[in-house]
Amino acid sequence: MTSDLLTPDYARNMRILGHSDQGGKMDGCQIMVSGGHAYVGHVFHNGFSIMDVRDPKHPRFVRHMPQPGRTWSQHVQTHGDLMIVNNMRNMLDAHEYYKGSIGNKIDVATIEQDYSAGIRLYDISDRANPREIAFLEIPGLGVHRVYWDGGDWAYLSALPPGFTDDIFMIVDLRNPEKPEVVSKLWLPGMNKAAGETQDWNPDLRYALHHAIVKGDLACGAWRDGGLTLMDVSDRHNPRILSHDNLCPPFAGHTHNTLPLPGRGLMFVVEEALFDHCGDGIKRNWVYDIRVPAKPISIASTPLPDDADYRAKGGQFGPHNCHENRSEAYQSEELVFVSYQNAGVRVYDISDPFRPEEVAACVPPAPKTMLDPTPRERPVIDTVDVFVDKQGLAYATDMNAGLYIMELEGL
Repeated sequence: MTSDLLTPDYARNMRILGHSDQGGKMDGCQIMVSGGHAYVGHVFHNGFSIMDVRDPKHPRFVRHMPQPGRTWSQHVQTHGDLMIVNNMRNMLDAHEYYKGSIGNKIDVATIEQDYSAGIRLYDISDRANPREIAFLEIPGLGVHRVYWDGGDWAYLSALPPGFTDDIFMIVDLRNPEKPEVVSKLWLPGMNKAAGETQDWNPDLRYALHHAIVKGDLACGAWRDGGLTLMDVSDRHNPRILSHDNLCPPFAGHTHNTLPLPGRGLMFVVEEALFDHCGDGIKRNWVYDIRVPAKPISIASTPLPDDADYRAKGGQFGPHNCHENRSEAYQSEELVFVSYQNAGVRVYDISDPFRPEEVAACVPPAPKTMLDPTPRERPVIDTVDVFVDKQGLAYATDMNAGLYIMELEGL
């Protein structure tokens, strides 16, 4: 391990402990850590990879597991001895993927089926050797993201034929070897097969990125469509309780909606999509959701100002947050956010009206870029962050592999 990989460009109350090149497949998207092993989905390399992270200073690559054809499997979920991996069509060659509804540009019912669409379930009782136990096919473009934190139900975003873009689906996992879709929910205007018509700007993308579920409340992030709070107490008949959208006037692309049920709050993350803030300034918001039928935004987090991140190159803005998973670190006061070219940021929201940044770590620039987007120089792209029960933060990068960090002085 060379010292330059462990020397951050900027750090405050955090330090880098270790780094992995993920067996040469340096691109990483969503990460889960279970039983001393990290599972990382890829964007530019097909499949997912496994690292042994029991020694966080010296993470060790274990294996790479490919997926069929031109399939994206960038998102993974683990709990206990089960892992779920998304399967969808690789969209790297799609023009203007983030602009407008995908289902209005691609006929998913007739597209060449050179990819796998659905979810794959793996037994990970042997953490280093996942064993596939089921595949649930979901016809269409496939499953973009899954939320599952144990229990009988998984929550998906997927684009089936007849819809303008990704919608909400609930899957029965009571028999994990025979998963079954039991319900669907969408924003009015998305079911074009039923004659619905959209009433939003066609340049905007109304699509469920995913929903984070705590108890019977599902909080959905609908990209440019804002957010919804949904009652899932009857998993066969979910219903929308409220819909709020700050876009316009704000820049949009809601990506994460993390409920904090003990405090009646929700932390909301918008995704930055284009270099040099080409799609506007993206923010993190704090919402009061004590009345789920009336969510109210009450604050936003301060923008990182320790460097000129707009001029740095790459994407400046948030992407994901740690999800307070039951087998990981949980806090309703400290929130960890991956901030793309600004690394990992940690916010104290103990006063929800005045959130403040209390820690940060910006890894060094990668040596080379896997992302084909033309750029004047290599730049980091911190994509996801997972925090384990010991408080170690695992951060993936689109080009630079896996970083393991720890808080200091908090």
